[in-house]
Amino acid sequence: MDASAFPGGRAGVVAGLSACLVALLPLHADAQPAAKQAIGTSERFPDRPIRMLVGFTPGGGADTAARPVAQRLAEAIGQQVVVDNRPGSSGNVAADIVARANPDGYTLLFGTIANFAINPMIYERLTYDPVRDFAPITLAASPVNVLIVHPSVQANTMKELIALVRAKPNAFNYGTSGIGGAGHLAGELLALLGGLALTHVPYKGGSAAIADLIGGNIPIVITVVPGAVPQVKAGRARLLAVTTAKRSALLPDVPTIAESGLPGFEANNWYGIVAPSKTPRPVIDRLNAELVKVLNSPGLREIYSNQGIEAIPSTPAEFTAYIRSEIAKWSKVVKAAGIKAD
Repeated sequence: MDASAFPGGRAGVVAGLSACLVALLPLHADAQPAAKQAIGTSERFPDRPIRMLVGFTPGGGADTAARPVAQRLAEAIGQQVVVDNRPGSSGNVAADIVARANPDGYTLLFGTIANFAINPMIYERLTYDPVRDFAPITLAASPVNVLIVHPSVQANTMKELIALVRAKPNAFNYGTSGIGGAGHLAGELLALLGGLALTHVPYKGGSAAIADLIGGNIPIVITVVPGAVPQVKAGRARLLAVTTAKRSALLPDVPTIAESGLPGFEANNWYGIVAPSKTPRPVIDRLNAELVKVLNSPGLREIYSNQGIEAIPSTPAEFTAYIRSEIAKWSKVVKAAGIKAD
């Protein structure tokens, strides 16, 4: 470079270069947030602890399903994965927190069917959109729901129960863990497809519903396997069917409702893991790869089996399509049944 071309010679060159650098500083400063966010898309992810929110209390179904996943994910990625219980509004509190979180992969939601496919239709003022505000990572688990009856009910099979309810409209109530839950929706679908006059009785948890069934205060309960099976073995309840489309590997001798006279019946309870929308794709892919390994591991599957849960890992695309299909399916049931949150 010829210093004579600049006023002031060599000193002018230095001054000119300094001016150029000063002019570039604002651009560099503006790029810093994007650069920091880009770290999450590199091989360095994750480089700090991950928070996995659960929208229900410790010890509940979603919580007990989330904790072994979090523990094994932490072992796989070499970073702590903290389960953060934020109960409230049928899981809506936790979902709202994640929807508004920084989309960097460090805040996840261990969500439920209620978060994605039911609450958006029964709550008038939901603060999040189940499709727009989340980036699906993988389906996680399916707690098997079963239909049990009190021993006094004159039905030993699901077909006999359907015939009994049809013969006595409005004479039978069914209990579940609450309004808008998987058990409630299964009961409404049963009534809709079977042309049955059933009355829903919501409880503050499945255990309360089962206690009332054992006490003879309610004839039918739809609940998860862990709460039902001990009562069935003790002779305090009778197990008639599972609500899934296919027989459960956990209860291979128990028929489905679909094969008991209502073809096409399917009411799955499920959990899935999502991040905030706009989370970088490489981060989603890394989390999916690690979580699928965790969910397919023999140790995790054994834990789930003992809890009456089936692991159901998926790709992000499969989970996205499943959420949309569940919204379409249950919106019809919710509308037909006129379900609204309290």
